[in-house]
Amino acid sequence: MRATPAGTGEAGPATTRETRSLPAHAPGAVDTPFVIQPYDEVVAHDTLWDAHSHPFHELLWNERGASCAVVGERIWTITPTLGLWMPAGTLHSGSATAGTWFRASFFGFRTTSSISDTPVAVEITPLLRLLLERLGEPGLAPSSRAATEALVLDVLAPSPRELLVQLPTSALLRPIADAVREDPADRRTLADWAAELGVSTRTVTRAFSAETGTSFVRWVAAVRAQRAIDLLTRGWDVESVAEQVGYRSASAFGVAFRRTTGLTPGAFRSG
Repeated sequence: MRATPAGTGEAGPATTRETRSLPAHAPGAVDTPFVIQPYDEVVAHDTLWDAHSHPFHELLWNERGASCAVVGERIWTITPTLGLWMPAGTLHSGSATAGTWFRASFFGFRTTSSISDTPVAVEITPLLRLLLERLGEPGLAPSSRAATEALVLDVLAPSPRELLVQLPTSALLRPIADAVREDPADRRTLADWAAELGVSTRTVTRAFSAETGTSFVRWVAAVRAQRAIDLLTRGWDVESVAEQVGYRSASAFGVAFRRTTGLTPGAFRSG
């Protein structure tokens, strides 16, 4: 799919891409005496992180823009309101678009307990955001740091809401997944796909539920939402994004987007 900048009908200049390689560490393989250590960076280019793992737990979230984390066949979108908890030792890769201001909070493996044995979404509430930002203040007194860390650990919890796409891997569903991810505007229905693959709609329905944990319609909506967020953070206007991801109007796109993400498209517009 060719990306078109907002307000134009032509493709923009090629975007510089940067690939970073990091080591794969087992949990606790490196001494991490801290409780919570903050990190943040504004990426100047579209950036890819090769598969790696950390010796500590990690909470990923963004101050601005959107990024993705991939674990196996699962793809999460990370936003300013929805972060991702990554347990120590979890092999993952990631990506962020140019201009994304991403944040990470590292949690010492031996000084904190993981809130989950597997990656899980975390809602970045206003309170949690304020507490995490306070830990980044220079000159924070040790007693204040300890009190703030305790509050973070008290309010930190998995969220039932997540921007997750689970990729199906079977020979039956992979053609569908590849086609929709290549072109989210593909309007073929489940019945269309069943006819094209020469199987019953019930077969496709059961396979989607078994492999992705959701329905075909909701899976397509999640793929569209992930692509829409990427385009919105690149400055595309809402009408162009709606068309690009398969909706006949901006209003229909807005309703579907809010249903999937809990936010309006405008929350991700960078320009």
